[in-house]
Amino acid sequence: MVGLTLACALGQQQFKVAIVEAYQPEDIKPDDDYELRVSAISKSSQQIFKHLNAWQGMLNRRACAYQHMHVWDATGDGNIHFDAADLGIDSLGHIIENKVIQFSLLEQCLKLPDIDWLCPQYVNEINFSETQQKVVLDNGKTITAKLLVGADGANSKVRASANIDINQSPYEQKAVVGVVKSNLHHKDTAWQRFLPSGPLAFLPLSDGSCSIVWSAENDRADELIAMDETAFIKELQQAFENTLGKVESISERAAFPLVRRHANEYVKPGLALIGDAAHTIHPLAGQGVNLGLLDAAALAEIVFNARAQGKNIASLTTLRKFERWRRADNSLMMYSMSGFKNLFSNEQTEISFMRNAGLNLVNKLGPIKNKLMRHALGLEGDLPEMAKSTGW
Repeated sequence: MVGLTLACALGQQQFKVAIVEAYQPEDIKPDDDYELRVSAISKSSQQIFKHLNAWQGMLNRRACAYQHMHVWDATGDGNIHFDAADLGIDSLGHIIENKVIQFSLLEQCLKLPDIDWLCPQYVNEINFSETQQKVVLDNGKTITAKLLVGADGANSKVRASANIDINQSPYEQKAVVGVVKSNLHHKDTAWQRFLPSGPLAFLPLSDGSCSIVWSAENDRADELIAMDETAFIKELQQAFENTLGKVESISERAAFPLVRRHANEYVKPGLALIGDAAHTIHPLAGQGVNLGLLDAAALAEIVFNARAQGKNIASLTTLRKFERWRRADNSLMMYSMSGFKNLFSNEQTEISFMRNAGLNLVNKLGPIKNKLMRHALGLEGDLPEMAKSTGW
């Protein structure tokens, strides 16, 4: 998603781009089952996709807008509710399957004459130099470029080849994901209940079902995956307090280990890392992919400006501007999510009391609550031009 976003932005400005991808994104059919991996797309990410002409393709496939977000604590009466109407916008965001985002972006990339789509292809070898980066593919083909961008995920081969170290810390949790149908409609609301073992989210899908993301301590997550459907549904309903009534069915389930990662460097001469190759965070606020998309938009803007000023787009001086811009914002979000995770996992009575009181207090302080939400949605802050709102 992040790599295609950058490629599309660059290709639209007549940069010559090669995309090396191992797996061909597949389009969905209207009656296909929902994919297990979905993303909560913020307003700033929506604006980026609009700029790239990919947004309508996502809406034409499957996307679910949500107008409300409700969060509550399992250890007390603390809760907070966000409403798009209070912010004067049409929605708080959209829940979209990752494959829908990928294919809609690819659709736009393939329209651009300056983009070469090399798929399925694997990278065998990477050679770096001050002036030219060389990538050797498994078919023997060699690609050379001024700038190599690693958008190849948490286990980035580009990052490893560049000898960039990574600071990482396991959250000691796994995210259990699946798609559930309940007998009550989700009410266009993203729901999240904080349990001592980790947060449980019900994210709305366009047919009235929900994508669940249940982050639980490793042993608990393994138990949930091992359960049969009946036992899992019973546990799910209890954990969610039957908020959407009876859970009628659950899809296949999968679990993914959660690890906080942050690359010690985002850039070297002729090299930049974006998205999960540079950072991964806890999914409790759904910010991971949105941070990556802002990386892509910021790097594109830095490269555009460097070319317009006659400067080297791949020099360390140019690329450091990108790193300074994005590292601070990503770090703040990463440590905020770690703090939230630790805060809500603490079962001490005093901590639980303060946590619940804090949620209720912020819920009553409309201006503060709305300020927090505007920043989380990407409606304000140090945003790339491509991500700025032009009105909703």
